[in-house]
Order: sequence, then structure tokens, then C-alpha cells
Amino acid sequence: MSPTPLLSVTGLTIEYTPRSRRDRLNREGPVVRNVSFDVEPGAVVAVVGQSGSGKSTIARAVQGLLPENGTVTGGRIAVGGRDVTDLTQRQWRELRGATVGFVPQDPLGSLDPLKKIGHQVAEVLTVHGVADRREAHSRAVDLLDRVGIVDPGRRVGDYPHQLSGGQLQRVLIAIAIAGNPRLLIADEPTSALDVTVQQRILDLLDELRRERGLGVVFITHDLALAEHHSDHVVVLRDGQVRETGATAVVLGNPKDDYTRQLIADAPALTPDKYRRRSVPVPDGEALLRVDGLVKRYGGVAALDGVNLEVARGSIHALVGESGSGKTTVARILAGLSGFDEGEVSVDGLVRTPGTHFSAVRQREQARVLQMVQQNPTAALDPRFTIGDSVAEPLRISGVGTRAERRRRVAEALDRVGLSDALVDRRPREISGGQRQRVVLARALVLQPPALVLDEPTSALDVTVQAQVVDLLIDLQRELGLTYLFISHDLSLVRQIADEVSVLEHGRLVETGPVAQVFAAPVADYTRRLLDAVPGAPARAA
Repeated sequence: MSPTPLLSVTGLTIEYTPRSRRDRLNREGPVVRNVSFDVEPGAVVAVVGQSGSGKSTIARAVQGLLPENGTVTGGRIAVGGRDVTDLTQRQWRELRGATVGFVPQDPLGSLDPLKKIGHQVAEVLTVHGVADRREAHSRAVDLLDRVGIVDPGRRVGDYPHQLSGGQLQRVLIAIAIAGNPRLLIADEPTSALDVTVQQRILDLLDELRRERGLGVVFITHDLALAEHHSDHVVVLRDGQVRETGATAVVLGNPKDDYTRQLIADAPALTPDKYRRRSVPVPDGEALLRVDGLVKRYGGVAALDGVNLEVARGSIHALVGESGSGKTTVARILAGLSGFDEGEVSVDGLVRTPGTHFSAVRQREQARVLQMVQQNPTAALDPRFTIGDSVAEPLRISGVGTRAERRRRVAEALDRVGLSDALVDRRPREISGGQRQRVVLARALVLQPPALVLDEPTSALDVTVQAQVVDLLIDLQRELGLTYLFISHDLSLVRQIADEVSVLEHGRLVETGPVAQVFAAPVADYTRRLLDAVPGAPARAA
């Protein structure tokens, strides 16, 4: 007789009650429809799909955390054989932490910034009766040690802002397992982390699963991670199951067109999607160059003698772990940050430490180089309409009349695949993928030959990411653009870049053609980065 599943979801249907008249008019029915799957002890079930597919709604439902306007209108949820579909919040509080643990996506948004991390771990222990107040501190130290926090006896006294993203994610895992749950819900637990930290977090979850016999629901939009870290996969689209089964079977021989599309959009699963040109990049002249670049913060070198050349018309990737100095290089090139030693050249316009450009020279550089930031929501003023945001560089540079600027805005939006019907909308009224296209349109409206792209797709699901990358490739080929492409996604870098430079703790450890560096890396650090890529191809010895 097979054991009772830790989690059994049967015919689950969920609806949200519209909050406003506008929402009621646009109501389209259930957001989750007739979803079923089981999670056995020691097994990992990956729930995958693009944004809006219902993944996180299911994750909230199986913990009793649906918002007030969310209702289970059909089906059943059982935890350890107990029907929990209609439990009250008081009844759920007995299960959360003790039976069902949760690892959320955003550690900074999930931890109290005013409480030390040791106190936050200890609090879970005392609430669930795992330890009394005297024991809780030492048990918290033990838990932090178990999840790989170095020097846990000291770090228990730290506040969240004193830890890195990877360390914070480990703290969330410590909190999730503190009550000895049998079931763990991990909702995009690594989406904001670089590749090596991501690997360490997922390896840790795998160890804990084997050690404690945990059942895991792994919510992700990254099919490469699902392939390597799950036993069973549920593919969702618009709240419905399109395909489900053993991970190796579903991803190895997908039956549904949507699953095939998700696989095609995943860089780690389709390394040859963008077969880069095999001929040399036309015109090898360096459009962007830094020589001996040094940047210090409080006496500590964030960049230490970095040399970098980006050939005109090329895509040059800059990679490395968080804190390696990638974004610092980008900000210096874009003129948004000063530096302490070295020289920076943007299309022949040279800067040295202490150089102060006049407003005219700054506008000249803006016509050559624009920066596309990682978070489009933060990059767009919520008070501005889309039209105003795209027109802003034109206004600052004094380009054209109002009518001419409107025409240029419409052309820029059309170039990135957006209708000029969006010009009067605010950023909150469009999707994440559309916001990223708006940021691209704003960067292109001055028709610069170079863009610095700082993690432009890291916040997007694989399908929207693929659409944005397709757009970037098309624009680069059509307009002969030069890209400095900053990313922690080495699978994507392998697909699209001509050359790659690798930064470690502010130092350049390796640079060269992507095919050469990825096949036969010279630096140990580069090897470690590449080894952490899910499904990385074999390299030369």
C-alpha cells in the first residue's frame, strides 16, 4: 500500500472576487482551473509556467494564504491526508511552520529589517514549541550553521541588511525548516540570485529533502532548474494543467506545444537557439574602453585595475557573481559614477578621474551610450505616462518640437513592438515585459550606437525573456548596435554574446570569445561559474 501523499491537490479551482467595477467588467473566470497533483515524502514536484499561469496562487492556496478576495470554488487540498480546503486561519496557524514550511522569493521583503536574524529564527522555534526561550538562541545558531551560514554564532546578531542575498535566502530556509515541517513550498527561491549562489541554495534544499524526507513543491519559471531539481513536473498555462508527469519524460519528450515553447525559450535547454555569426565582428574598433579602472568605496577596491574593450557592432558580455563589480563598470561607463584611477573612453570621448563634463558634453555622451537598468519598474517614474517617459531623453537633449518628439516616441515604441496606444498609460497599467520594452524604447529614442544592458531580463519569466532577447538581437542586427550585456545567466550569454569578460571581486580574471572561454576556461573562477550552469555542456580539459 502506497504511503499517504504529504500534499494532494485534486481538481483545484480558484477565483478572485473583483475589487472594482472595472475588474468586474473584465472578469474572465477562475485563475486556477481543475488542477491536480500529489507530493510524496522525499519527492520534489516542480510547478512551472510563465507569469500569470497560476503558480503562486496555488502555492498560496496550499498554505491557506490566499488574499481575502481569493476563494477555492472547486476541488480539494489535503495535507498528510487531512482535508485543509476550508480551514480557518486559526486552524492554519497550527499547520504553518510545523507541517508546511515556506521559502519565499524575496528575502528582503520577507524578513523584518528591525529584528536580528537570530531573533527571527528563534521566534519560529518558540511559537511552535520546538524550544523554550533559553534554548531557542542556541538552536537558532545550529539551524544557521546547518543551512551554511559561516560563523553563525556571530551572524545571529546581524540585521538583514548586513547579509548578502544568498545568505538571506539561507536564513529563510532556516526559518522554513525550524518547525520541522514535512512539506516545503519553495516559491521561486533563487530567481534573484547569481548562478553559483543559486546552485548552492538548490543543493542545500536537495540535502535537506534527503535528510528529513521532505516533500517539496518547487515553483519556478526556469525549466532547466526544474529538470535538474525535481522528480515530477506540472506545466501550467492560464491556470490549467497542460502537461504533467515525470520530469525526465515531460521535458525529454514533451507532448504539448506550450511545453515545447517553454523549453525552446529556456537558454540552458536550447544553447544553439541564437547561433552567433562565425565570421569576425565587422570593424574591430573599440567603441567602449576602460583602462586600469579603479573604484574604491571607503578605501575598499570595488574595481581593481580593470581593462575592457567592446568592439563596435559586437555583443560583449560582462559576467561574475553578485559583488564582482559588473554594475559598477556599467555606471562608470554611463557617466553615472566617478572613479579613482584609470581612463574611460566612449566613442573617443575620454574621461579621467575628476573629469567634469559640461551639460553639453553630457548630452553628447547620451547620444552615444544609453543604459538599460535591471528593474524597469524602478527605472520608470510612476507619475509619468509611457509617452512622457520615452520622450524624456529628447526633452533633456532639446531635440525637436513637441510634434516631432511625439513622432519619435511613436517610432521608438513601434521599433520595440509596442503600440502608440500605450502613450497615455502609466507603468502600473502595463505588464513587466511591456515595461522592459518601454525602457528599451527610451534608451533607443536618441538613436545611440551603444547600449549598456544591466541584467535586462533577470526579472522576467522565460517566455517574456525570450521575447525581449529576440527583440534585442533583431535591433542589434538591424541597427548595428553595440551592447555591453551584463548578466548572471551564463546560458543566455552563451547564446547571444560574441565576447565575454569575467569579473571576480573587482578584478578581470578572463576575457575572450565566448566559444573559447566557455569551452576551455583558463581561470578557476570561470570554471566554477560554468560548472554551476544547469545542463552546461562538457568543456575541453
